[in-house]
Amino acid sequence: MSLPAMVVNHRIEVDGIDLFYREAGPKNASVILLLHGFPSSSHQFRELMPVLAVKYRVLAPDYPGFGFTEVPESRKYEFTTANVVQTVEAFLNALNVKSFAIYLHDFGAPVGLRLAMKRPNAITAYIVQNGNIYEEGWSSYWDSVRLWWTNADPNLRSSLINNLQPPHIKGLWQAGAKEGQVVSPETYTLDSALLTLPGRFDALMDLFFDHRTNVAIYPEFQKFVRESKAPFIIFWGSKDPVFVPAGADAYKRDIPNVKVKHLNSGHFLLETHLDEIAPDIMEFLGHHL
Repeated sequence: MSLPAMVVNHRIEVDGIDLFYREAGPKNASVILLLHGFPSSSHQFRELMPVLAVKYRVLAPDYPGFGFTEVPESRKYEFTTANVVQTVEAFLNALNVKSFAIYLHDFGAPVGLRLAMKRPNAITAYIVQNGNIYEEGWSSYWDSVRLWWTNADPNLRSSLINNLQPPHIKGLWQAGAKEGQVVSPETYTLDSALLTLPGRFDALMDLFFDHRTNVAIYPEFQKFVRESKAPFIIFWGSKDPVFVPAGADAYKRDIPNVKVKHLNSGHFLLETHLDEIAPDIMEFLGHHL
């Protein structure tokens, strides 16, 4: 009897942080790095990892401020994208990972592309899922955040925290569910529970505020994508309340022959449409890894 690949949980001390990550697949296989989005963690990849691990070594870390990664107060960690990239890089160094394919979801897109710009020859292939780097991709979801960027009003910060309550998190996970489909309740329940841990909302708000620095370098991301020799494939949920489908099609401007697949799904399409994209991912990786 053939059993699915086992996902193993680990902790590792890197960058002064107790970093939690999930791993699956043969140790000597080509590596795929899975970078999660807001407001989740490596948990969002729990169903995809056994599929990929049949052939590949799959690594999925929790960023500082997310999931089960623990940041000592004495570390005085500043929650910026640049620092998250530094932590992910330290994680790769600790595991001696030199070359890898990368999965970019949501916040994982700026994290992964900043990492790629530091290590342009390390990444062998890009899988982008609702990972926006274009103005066209913005939805009204960001209006209050972008207003906050212009004046750093503490009241706006407080109102954003008030919006990130369990019903909102649940809505993000359930967006785009198929008719009659029940999205696993542990997803949004876990995310909401972890957000109540000390310092988590502050970390998330710091990263939201810092996200303006990613928007400022969108042209650099786009230039990098345009000049990259590694292949890309793009998946996007058409019902994503965070980033609209135009963000997917904008990649075609810089990668004319890229495959862009729109699905009748939302922000977390692995939760609702894994059966539709996992075969495409495996085919894509089979051609390019």
